[in-house]
Amino acid sequence: MPLSAGDKLGPYEILALVGKGGMGEVYRAHDSRLNRDVAIKVSNAQFTERFTREARTIASLNHTNICHLYDVVIEKDGPNYLVMEYVEGPDLRGPMDFDDALPIIQQVIDGIEAAHEKNIIHRDLKPANIKITPEGVVKILDFGLAKAMEPPPSSDGNHENSPTLTMGATATGTILGTAAYMAPEQAKGKAADKRSDIWSFGVVLYEMLTGKRLFTGETAVEILGAVLNQDPDISAAPPRVHKLLRWCLEKDRKQRLASISDVRRLLSESAETASTMQLAPPPPSRLGKLPWIAAAVLAVGFAASSWIAFRATRPAELKPMVRLDVDLGSEISLATPNGSSNVILSPDGTRLVYVASVAGGDPSLFIRRFDQPRGTELPGTENPQSPFFSPDGQWVGFTANGKLGKISVEGGAVVPLQNDAPNSNGASWGEDGNIVQALLLRGLFRIPAAGGNPAPVLEVANGEIALAAPQILPGGKAVLFAAYSSVLIPDTDTVDVLTLADHRRKSVVRGGVAARYLPASSGAGYLLYVNKATMFAVPFDLDKLETRGTALPVLDDVGYNSTTFESQFDVSRNGTLVYRKAGGAAAAQLTSIQWLDAAGKHQPLVAKPALYTAARLSPDGKRLAAAVGEGGDESIQVYDLQRETWSKLTFDHDHFYFTPVWSPDGRYVVFGSLGGLLWARADGSGQPQPLTRGQNIHYPGSISPDGKRVAYWDVGRQSNSGTQIWTVPVEENGAGLKAGATQLFLKSQFGDVQPAFSPDGRWLAYESHESNKVGVYVRAFPDNGGRWKISTDGATAPVWSRSAHELLYQAGDQIMAVGYSVKGDAFVPERSRVWAAKAGGRLADLSQDGKHAVILSPVAAPETPTADHEVVLVQNFLDELRRKVRAGK
Repeated sequence: MPLSAGDKLGPYEILALVGKGGMGEVYRAHDSRLNRDVAIKVSNAQFTERFTREARTIASLNHTNICHLYDVVIEKDGPNYLVMEYVEGPDLRGPMDFDDALPIIQQVIDGIEAAHEKNIIHRDLKPANIKITPEGVVKILDFGLAKAMEPPPSSDGNHENSPTLTMGATATGTILGTAAYMAPEQAKGKAADKRSDIWSFGVVLYEMLTGKRLFTGETAVEILGAVLNQDPDISAAPPRVHKLLRWCLEKDRKQRLASISDVRRLLSESAETASTMQLAPPPPSRLGKLPWIAAAVLAVGFAASSWIAFRATRPAELKPMVRLDVDLGSEISLATPNGSSNVILSPDGTRLVYVASVAGGDPSLFIRRFDQPRGTELPGTENPQSPFFSPDGQWVGFTANGKLGKISVEGGAVVPLQNDAPNSNGASWGEDGNIVQALLLRGLFRIPAAGGNPAPVLEVANGEIALAAPQILPGGKAVLFAAYSSVLIPDTDTVDVLTLADHRRKSVVRGGVAARYLPASSGAGYLLYVNKATMFAVPFDLDKLETRGTALPVLDDVGYNSTTFESQFDVSRNGTLVYRKAGGAAAAQLTSIQWLDAAGKHQPLVAKPALYTAARLSPDGKRLAAAVGEGGDESIQVYDLQRETWSKLTFDHDHFYFTPVWSPDGRYVVFGSLGGLLWARADGSGQPQPLTRGQNIHYPGSISPDGKRVAYWDVGRQSNSGTQIWTVPVEENGAGLKAGATQLFLKSQFGDVQPAFSPDGRWLAYESHESNKVGVYVRAFPDNGGRWKISTDGATAPVWSRSAHELLYQAGDQIMAVGYSVKGDAFVPERSRVWAAKAGGRLADLSQDGKHAVILSPVAAPETPTADHEVVLVQNFLDELRRKVRAGK
């Protein structure tokens, strides 16, 4: 029975019918669990065990240019169906100019090659199975499905029926289309192999370049007769591909190209033939009556000069790409990104700088020369982020604890540059002696490399969160950067360029982050950018500041953070590339919510792991409010500990909400957003409502015991002194919560976050970057000027005990406790003691009786990735780009 929009098929909601075929119907559907659209192919027949086995093999294909098969579903009383990647974009169509077609042809080859390496053959390659996405990425559909759907071979060896024709026997158009691209051996009913795909590729290539079918007829029989009996007429194709087409279209597959890599080689020759200058023949001889010996000398001289001219005009030989896995040492752990790439190369490609920790300690900067066996730590660089090199490669700039500084590559003291650098999103050091730094929610700023006050270069626009990963382009006239929109979905982000003289800004790439320019010649080069784990390259005109041609995927395993989409790669001026692999670098990690007692025993509080980023217990301890990541958004949900059920408080997709806190009566949950604080009824009734408004990010930390004031910290565009702690009075009216005027609690030049009211409401604990390491402090509320230092040894996450005069915090992987007493207006802390020796995660809250901590514990991956201390070094990457990526007209 056909499905309609709104129908449910398992966990998938049908959106629309998008096609019909011999196999059945194809629908666009939405997977609410992973917040993505998928294509569902509903079969007219039941899947066999053989089909399921074949499909599992097909599902192992994971390549940028192959449509991914997600799932095979067999329902006893319902339809059998395939769940696949939904690909938007038109089918492959011609005619196309050879130069325009070349990037598409190369991607088709890449996809076929990836499948053939796993011994998977398409068997039904045709333009209708090749789509081009709006970003110019080729997706080959239905790889291997013809094999999966064909019937098993008959026991008598009769091969009268073509497997592909059998699969499409109910759709005349499918029969005609399939027959036109079928290899002769398939038309005879013989088994297909890799060479069959090469035949089909040749037919597709011809049609792509000419816009005409190579084999035609009014019936399938006529078309198959042409395939078997006619020599293909390729004269309409560009002469430069005739040799390639002839080798692909040999009727005897023993004489045909044996590997798709041979196609790549011949295609490269075709491209080079068009671009290499051909020498004219020598003019007629005028030697006349010169002695023969003089003629011989002139001939030799002419030959020598011709050889010199030939070498001068011939393109330089391209070196093969060399890819090396570099182990930085099993004792270190590379830090996750927190603003930009944490692995960078010196401009000359001889040094690597990376952020890493040893034995679970605080991360620091490490530097390694490639002629040395190991890296060395740069002292004084604790908790760094977003490192960057000076143009001469002798200094490394970085941000730590809200301050910008630099250190010599030989070590020594850190030179401070400026104290107002909270939430850095990367920086670049120009040849004019200035640094351009990106700050979250604020924009781009220019700071002298010798130190000084930052000068604004570009503020974030309305609807933007951040400008990130800046790169000052050669010549110093413009800066390249990524622009994050109000929702952190990579397809909506852009790569922009800003001319520094007139501050003109324009977008050059949509759907990319962390772009880098790699010069190839004077005024020209390549723009590299990443979308999720795939790196793309596109020619870039440095003079006009615009791309040329089509972007092509060049790497598909680049590490990135799946929450913020910040990527992990860098490239030197000489074309050496370094990156962390996807999975070990920056993927957001599932967490579980655990109980932890003082003896170190863990027990599950919530059974199912997810992307939990914050969790708070209700005042009565019976519910838990959590921020839960779900693809492109982060929702606020409430968990009932007794019923073990979740209920959502926010439902709009593509938004981020975070750090929920409870009202003292447990009736409301206040949480943060990109534009202020919001509140919602904890029972889920009604819609979330704004409590404070603005363009800043507000993170609630605590509500006072009387429910009359919310303490939060603010990250804003106009902040001049890092993150600040604010409070806002609130009252309950008939409609819910209403806020008064916000008040700055503490004005300081340091980043102050995580405010927490004490149970009696007299004290406010918070984190501060006041010292070189983050620490926990306590102040009276309202503030009377007194300040008590609890710990500065990397202390974070202050949590008050409700049952005792204790303040807990986290230091490394330990949970510490500090008893305290009150004398008049003074807060008297005792000496810190270890409450739990191994937290196994992040401290989030404390139970009512103070005996159990709530811990957000990372879930171990099924296989421990080696990439945690490995990077990939790619040499001759520029030559690889010259081979694969061509500029358009």
